[in-house]
Amino acid sequence: MTDPGVKLGGAMRDEVYGTLAGVYEWLMPEELLAPEGSVAAFADVVDGLDSGARILDCAAGTGQLAVGLALRGFEVVASDASKAMVERTRALAARHGVELPTVRCAWEELERQGWEQAFDAVFCVGNSLTHAAGQTGRRAALDAMGGVLREHGLLMVTSRNWERVRDRGPGLEVSDRLTERAGARGLVIHGWTIADAWDEPHFLDVAVAIVDQAGRVTTRCERLPFWPFSHETFDGDLRAARLVRVSSTYTRETERYLVVARRSDSGIG
Repeated sequence: MTDPGVKLGGAMRDEVYGTLAGVYEWLMPEELLAPEGSVAAFADVVDGLDSGARILDCAAGTGQLAVGLALRGFEVVASDASKAMVERTRALAARHGVELPTVRCAWEELERQGWEQAFDAVFCVGNSLTHAAGQTGRRAALDAMGGVLREHGLLMVTSRNWERVRDRGPGLEVSDRLTERAGARGLVIHGWTIADAWDEPHFLDVAVAIVDQAGRVTTRCERLPFWPFSHETFDGDLRAARLVRVSSTYTRETERYLVVARRSDSGIG
């Protein structure tokens, strides 16, 4: 999945995504707006899963990936720390007529949800992990994800290439064209605040200015904290959580990459 760079894990905060959840589709590329397109973005991984595999999407956002996986016949559970995102996931599942249990919880709370069985695979995509608070929070999140995986189960994480982001430094990014969604047009703006040290809080200000047919503009904006990490640091975080990297699409030039890891010890249930 692409990186809208705006989902938050960790501590529960009612105000997070109270604003952006309603305009999240402007932050996603068109090919990922349908459940089938979201699943197709992970075809190499998904096609290797057993039929009927049990899957957790633990940063579900608006639910496109989770619903797409359910439509493929997998047994899917969706979670997100944002109440508004969970509501959108439930609504999408209802529209597509799929059974999709949903829960609002932070990553650290995953192992306290009383799952009857461990999961064969866990997805944490959309660049969500960067919103865990520093290395301590990131490792706690990864440990919790690994804790609900069966032995040798797979974890899929997507991330921005934070080395490139930090090299570019702070600044304002304004889309070079209007984006059209459901007959409305919108302009997306990102404002980056980059801290001196990697493990200090950084901030991403996201604004979506929507223009209706009468030319009126409605703007929704939100400031989101994030804690970036290098690909080498992330490898260390995986090992600390008893996860072994299987593959990575990282290169120095790529803007975003996918890491697949495997749980290396006994899981739950």
